[in-house]
Amino acid sequence: MSGRSRFEARGPVLAACGRAPHCPGVQLARRFPAILPGVLALVASTAAGAARNPLLWLDLPDPAVIRVGETYYLSSTTMHLSPGLPILKSRDLIRWELVSYAYQTLADNEALTLQNGRNAYGAGSWASSLRHHDGVFYVTTFSSTTGQTHVYRTRDPERGPWEANAFRPALHDHSLHFEEDGRVFMVYGSGDIRLVELTPDLTGLRPGGLHQVIITNASRVAGPNIGLPAEGAQLRKIRGRYYLNLITWPRGGMRTQLIFRADQLTGPYAGRVALRHAGIAQGGLIDTPAGDWYALLFQDHGAVGRIPYLVPVRWEEDWPVYGVDGRVPETLDIPGATNALANLITSDEFSRQPGEPPLPLAWQWNHNPDPRFWSLTARPGWLRLTAGRVDPGFLQARNTLTQRTFGPECAAVTVLDASGLKPGDCAGLALLQRRFGLVGVRQEDDARWLVMVSAESDAPQEIERVSLPGPTVWLMAACDFKNRADVGRFFYSLDGRQWTAIGRPLRMTYTLPHFMGYRFALFHYATRTAGGWADFDFFRVTDRLPAANQPQPP
Repeated sequence: MSGRSRFEARGPVLAACGRAPHCPGVQLARRFPAILPGVLALVASTAAGAARNPLLWLDLPDPAVIRVGETYYLSSTTMHLSPGLPILKSRDLIRWELVSYAYQTLADNEALTLQNGRNAYGAGSWASSLRHHDGVFYVTTFSSTTGQTHVYRTRDPERGPWEANAFRPALHDHSLHFEEDGRVFMVYGSGDIRLVELTPDLTGLRPGGLHQVIITNASRVAGPNIGLPAEGAQLRKIRGRYYLNLITWPRGGMRTQLIFRADQLTGPYAGRVALRHAGIAQGGLIDTPAGDWYALLFQDHGAVGRIPYLVPVRWEEDWPVYGVDGRVPETLDIPGATNALANLITSDEFSRQPGEPPLPLAWQWNHNPDPRFWSLTARPGWLRLTAGRVDPGFLQARNTLTQRTFGPECAAVTVLDASGLKPGDCAGLALLQRRFGLVGVRQEDDARWLVMVSAESDAPQEIERVSLPGPTVWLMAACDFKNRADVGRFFYSLDGRQWTAIGRPLRMTYTLPHFMGYRFALFHYATRTAGGWADFDFFRVTDRLPAANQPQPP
């Protein structure tokens, strides 16, 4: 039976479907009483109370922020995902809306398309720089996967189009800067920080232009025991002076924010530690129309990823002083502003009206998608993922569709129709990272099995399998990030009413090879023969876990 006959949800929350007794969103809530408030009020519960840190309890690393008039814009890192280089906007620095991506795909090569055993996990595009100059928005990034520095520009960051160009080399953690005399520069580097001049049209390094070290061993101001050399440059000219934000990570210490200043772009630069609290570091300065100042930084926060913090800044003797008594406050004195996830997370019924975009902005593909092998029209109201090739496993599968997980806790539910799977196929719902976990259907020659797979030991293992009597199954993945518990659990249901835990809890671990927080993922891949398909009726999210995380067996 189609999940459509049972679920009629619309909007950004899991069970905005209403309160009809037959709706499995309500049945789910009855089965797990703690889930109902979150099911009905994902955004409202997140927005309750005053503005607080963290701004968003989800993966939004390397923030670059600017203000144009009374509107703020932010860009962030999404690495191996497509589309990439997200652009967000806000009117108060607290509530952020995702409005566009600078690119649909970064490039077309074997790593970004998961070809011939290659991948771009933890690579792709890294920290960006965001600028507005002479009516044009510029966002730039760099990539070890392409070996290039990438430039994107538009006059309308919400509607585009974004024009792109790229040049060599890849300038590490650069910061784009326009001087009043028309010259264009990038500050970049690690350890030794460099200044390089670009051509006026930003298509490459200017021949014979300025290229020099402006700060030698920038980490030295944080002490002698340096682990991570200074990087993460973000430059801003304020009241005639140049202010350069960098980070470093002393051995045995924590990620530390540095600030340098100079009267001339080329230096000399004087520096000091700007903030050393809870590992909150990397980002830049931003002012409000009223004249208040903040730093938008991020914190490594375990398996959920790197999450943004807003840090009050005051000025003393022309130096920015970060935090309150050297600490990042939990509450923020910003009248009328309350936190909300907005459209960074969204439920999806996979039904589209004419003129609507194919997918909401919250969705990103794991690596570049192959448009031939996914569809919302092959079976209207369903997402169809077709195996266009044979792959050895989940991490190599193409056309895996993802959204961020989020804290302090969250869960996602989908319905899978596995009737189109071929022997050797596997499809379902995963928590994507190098040490992933998944619940899904594995088709074998003469049987269809529901399986839970864990890769928490780096080697994927099938933890449990259950015979599946029919092709349709409800699947759930739940994440507990409270107090950095970082535990994922998986459940299934044959009717949307009775739910059963499967496998064992997944100890979620943020790994550098992927360099990204865990993501919900809908997937399908073939291990024997291409051409099978998997149909997903919907994807729904909630900010609450099942009661006690222990559903009773049917």
